[in-house]
Amino acid sequence: MKKILVTGANGMLGQDLCPALTENGYEVIKTDIADMDITKYEVVKCVLTDKKPDIVIHCAAYTNVDKAEEDIELARLINKSGTENIAKVCADIDAELVYISTDYVFSGDGNKPYLPTDKTNPLNNYGLTKWEGEEAVRKYCPKHYIARTSWLYGIHGKNFVETMIALADKPELKVVDDQTGCPTWTMELVRGILKLIKDQNYGTFHVCGSGYTSWYGFAKKIFELAGLNVNLKPCTTDEFPRPAKRPKYSVMENYGITRHWEEALKDYMKLRK
Repeated sequence: MKKILVTGANGMLGQDLCPALTENGYEVIKTDIADMDITKYEVVKCVLTDKKPDIVIHCAAYTNVDKAEEDIELARLINKSGTENIAKVCADIDAELVYISTDYVFSGDGNKPYLPTDKTNPLNNYGLTKWEGEEAVRKYCPKHYIARTSWLYGIHGKNFVETMIALADKPELKVVDDQTGCPTWTMELVRGILKLIKDQNYGTFHVCGSGYTSWYGFAKKIFELAGLNVNLKPCTTDEFPRPAKRPKYSVMENYGITRHWEEALKDYMKLRK
């Protein structure tokens, strides 16, 4: 039985990932910051050399996109340095490494789905530090899978779907309609990760919902599936300025690794009931 160590096991993705790994016959070692502070190399080395996992799935990350604009040092410490520590030790113990990355490594100025091989050019500090993490993985750990995902939502964390439903009773709800991307349920990302480690085809992959929509289109579908009558209005990004710039178009080509985002959302909406 292969051993898989998961960082960020208590996060939104980790809480869906760990049971699925167990169901698929893996021995799972759950870690979070209390068990292994990824920013400290000696701690990472001690834990990984003691546990000797065959695979490390690195979900732990600094994910506050707007806060990263003023706190790049902490974002970089976690997303770059922490990932570098894990990549180095994984190489030393000959473990495979799955690194969860983001669509925000792209600038969003294109008009066709980004391929895994396309040039990256992050617009914000969060995207920059996640890209730096990718580069550390490529540099230090030959046996790696970089899984870029996007617009992630799941049952175990704060997310866009739940935010929209919580706001459904407002007299009017405005949602941005000029940012386009690929909504992804955590369980779809989990299934994609399972495919990657089963196929053992190392490299960079886009593990996001198939198809694409805007945040407004996403909200519209959420309310439709929830049977809610909401006064929903499209608006522009400029009407809701945020500290961090978001890519206008971050659609990624996933080559069919996950289902269409609408199919996945239907299953999520059934589950949350």
